[in-house]
Amino acid sequence: MTPTPLPIPDDFDWQVMLFAKQTENGTFHESRRGAAFAEQLVANGTQADLELAEKIIDVVLRCQELDPADAHYGNFYWMVEDSVVFDLNAVEFNLERLIPMMIRHGHRLTPALRERILKAIRLGLEEIERLDVLVVYTNIALLDILNTCLGGELLNEPRIAERGYQKLVKWIAFTDQFGSPYEFNSPTYTVVDIRALNLLWELVRDQGTRVRARTAAARLGLSVGLHIHQATGRWGGPHGRAYHPSVVCDLPPEVNLVNNWITEGILPRWVEDVLVHRPKFYQVEEGVYTPSQMTTTTYHSPSFVMGTASKELSGQSNVFIAHYVRENASKPGVIYTRYLTNDKWLGDFYHATDRTKSRNLVDEGRFWGVQNENRTIGLYAIPKNLGVIHSAKAVIIWTIRSEVDEIWVGDRKINSLPVEVHNGEVVVAGSGKVYTAVLPIKNSNMGRYAPVRLSEIHGDLVLEMYNYLGEAKPFWEMGWPGAFYKGVPQCGFYLEITERSNYLSGVDFAKVVASGMVQEVSQPPFVYSGEGERLWSVSYNRGEKTIGIEVDLMEWRLKRRWTECGLLGFPMFDSPVAIQSRSGKLQVGEAILTWGYEGKENGSAWLFASPATKRWVVGYDGIIPAPMCLTLPEGKIEIDSMGMGTMEWDQGDVRIETVELSGSPRVTGGNRVIIK
Repeated sequence: MTPTPLPIPDDFDWQVMLFAKQTENGTFHESRRGAAFAEQLVANGTQADLELAEKIIDVVLRCQELDPADAHYGNFYWMVEDSVVFDLNAVEFNLERLIPMMIRHGHRLTPALRERILKAIRLGLEEIERLDVLVVYTNIALLDILNTCLGGELLNEPRIAERGYQKLVKWIAFTDQFGSPYEFNSPTYTVVDIRALNLLWELVRDQGTRVRARTAAARLGLSVGLHIHQATGRWGGPHGRAYHPSVVCDLPPEVNLVNNWITEGILPRWVEDVLVHRPKFYQVEEGVYTPSQMTTTTYHSPSFVMGTASKELSGQSNVFIAHYVRENASKPGVIYTRYLTNDKWLGDFYHATDRTKSRNLVDEGRFWGVQNENRTIGLYAIPKNLGVIHSAKAVIIWTIRSEVDEIWVGDRKINSLPVEVHNGEVVVAGSGKVYTAVLPIKNSNMGRYAPVRLSEIHGDLVLEMYNYLGEAKPFWEMGWPGAFYKGVPQCGFYLEITERSNYLSGVDFAKVVASGMVQEVSQPPFVYSGEGERLWSVSYNRGEKTIGIEVDLMEWRLKRRWTECGLLGFPMFDSPVAIQSRSGKLQVGEAILTWGYEGKENGSAWLFASPATKRWVVGYDGIIPAPMCLTLPEGKIEIDSMGMGTMEWDQGDVRIETVELSGSPRVTGGNRVIIK
């Protein structure tokens, strides 16, 4: 069938030959979106498509900085209206479109334009190498790897390509130490990561790089699958970075995206089992960066999913977030937290100088948190550089106040807002299929007035826990180094979510939560000279469940977190159906994986089990090849030595994909062995 030209979106500006974005600051045209659309046009390949693509590419290339004296020679302007490079990532987002386009369909373009594009790619790769972004900046590091590997191969420059191959190894080695990528569980940027890894799998010529990319994508797919909530289809758990449309579910359910990845082969077919074959109630713990004591916990219940990070990654983090079922509503309910100064709210400011981003409610606070199943304690501290402020508060936000049909403060049923919350009162909100209880723990008064109150703000229900509300002023006593500093003010909360069907009314749940024992102890203040600690310990106990956390108020350091089972560590990955470690032995149900050499440090391995479908999957992320033995109820796989890769048992069929394999796999009970 002869292809028809691609439809042109309504916001395409035919005068500029890029897409127009209208803002209160004017009209802007983004170079990277033009590059992405040009890639689609060239792939579609009709004469009309190619003619339009050449005009768009011409404008995109004119957005490249071509002054050799410029510090960012070879980078791109984010907007055609820019005259300097504002966003250093522009080169990555433009080249990730131009390079695959040239590999797949460059022959469809005129020779003169091909030459211009190749020159632009070369200059862009030189800028990428100069920038050499740290591997902790996950999505940009992976775009660096993608562009450098593919660009080096496209230009027949082995040195450039080799830099990309080695940077992928470096990123894997870094991530392999802790579990999750540094930009953890991001519904925004994990999409970029998986796209980059898939393009490497599809297009890179270096076989080792292909397998490493595929293995890394599988590990990301495992994490994403276990964070998707079955009832709401949302990407649950705390997010390292997320934009507001993702936070409040203004975008389609993320399960649709994951299902598309599976259908298109971007993620392996077994990820479907991750989405479907798992317990009704379960908890996922995932390490992020142990040196900073960063880890995440996510709990799934039939009607809700909630997650807490031990600490924030950035102001774009959701350190606590929950999604829950609202029947007959257009989208699920969301509960999330922020620390805000000067009563900022969504729409009042941009999160960055980038004029293309949607507005976000940036979390300005510093956070430490702990979660035990459906219970969380969160502790907030003021921003490090406080400045002159007229308010400072932690907030808990329930989206769409009109969908919250039951509110209690202690034994008071609330019918109108705002309302003051007195010390020791439990706040309960009933919405959809859940009750949420919040007990404010302590909010130090930095001035004359530090209320706790329930309000409606821009259509959302908000619990405001102030540290300060008054005249704008600086706070000398909050600055360190400083002559008056006695530690950060305290602001904490205990939060619990339950299925609404568990209680007759919200007041019953409030009474149960209030019956728990709260222990809150802080050491007396003293003027800090750089020595000593001032510990603040908070715990909640009810029945057989305990949750607790202790921090140092002087340096805002985490000291310990615990549950009824004892002190909490930082596991790489732990859940009822999948685990990861460097220990040399893993067990999920009846499946047992052993690997590595005795007395030597092991690379990490992960094991996923789906007995219902008779499918088990192993991933090995170590740099050094190691022996493997997977023992299953169905049989056994033994390998003398295997490099980074995956090993899958699928109803007796064994598939092994690895960068290096020594000896022939020995399979007991299987039907056939496929080695890639």
